Amino acid sequence: MSSLLAQYQHIAWPSPAKLNLFLHITGQRPDGYHELESLFQMTDYGDTLYFAPNNTGEVRLITPFPDVPHDDNLIVKAAKQLQIHCQLNAGVDIHIDKILPLGGGIGGGSSNAATVLVALNQLWECGLTNHELATLGLTLGADVPVFVHGQTTFARGVGEQFTPAPNTDAVFLVIHPGIHISTQTIFTSPDLHRNTPSIDFCDYTFANTHNDCEQLVVNLYPEVANLLQHLLHYAPSRLTGTGACVFATFDKEEEAQQALLAIQHQQILDTKAHSFICHGLAESPLQTIIKTIFDVRD
Repeated sequence: MSSLLAQYQHIAWPSPAKLNLFLHITGQRPDGYHELESLFQMTDYGDTLYFAPNNTGEVRLITPFPDVPHDDNLIVKAAKQLQIHCQLNAGVDIHIDKILPLGGGIGGGSSNAATVLVALNQLWECGLTNHELATLGLTLGADVPVFVHGQTTFARGVGEQFTPAPNTDAVFLVIHPGIHISTQTIFTSPDLHRNTPSIDFCDYTFANTHNDCEQLVVNLYPEVANLLQHLLHYAPSRLTGTGACVFATFDKEEEAQQALLAIQHQQILDTKAHSFICHGLAESPLQTIIKTIFDVRD
């Protein structure tokens, strides 16, 4: 069972960021979950995970997260969930090169969990389909199925109902202001707008959409408000997810680089701020590597 895991333990498994190019909240279900509409944009920037077999039968995250207990990490939870679901006793050591900021609204934890499910499904030879993996992943977080699906896509429901979206060649400047925003805090706020009318995805444009979380986040976090105000001088800009990352959309990488240099020159970024430039992709690099190495077409 660990033969493929040993064979491919040096593979760098991508765990990419996503951007919510818009996020409409169209209602709230009796179970407390929100009905959403969004465009999930896959990118070429993210964390990298490595998997190696161990003889203990345990899931061990070798790279610690200072503020997250080992067994509470979505990386560990995802691997254990797959173990239990497939009735396996194979152990795995997991390393991660972590560059995505926590609490950024770019799906770092959910992406990590999805990469674990997708990679170990192959390495442990579980034989689950992407649909089955997405169903498992939904119990870990609403965004996990998006990353398992691995396509730039329109989404409805709690983020698990997908509609194909057109490819984009956009370049994004993404800035995390160095603060943590709790998704639970935003989604439980009585001030959150929850009744945006549903849209026809065929009519989508960036200009005729918005992020229903943005005004609330701007009101609560002046760092985000200040950053958005500056970014809007250079390009159309928006909060992604529940924050704290904001992004600006450009046609060319050179334009994004110039905007970043200008903002850095103005010294408005905290020393804890994290900035990066990424490209929009039609397909997640995780799915690309699965198709390339394992010839999987799900």
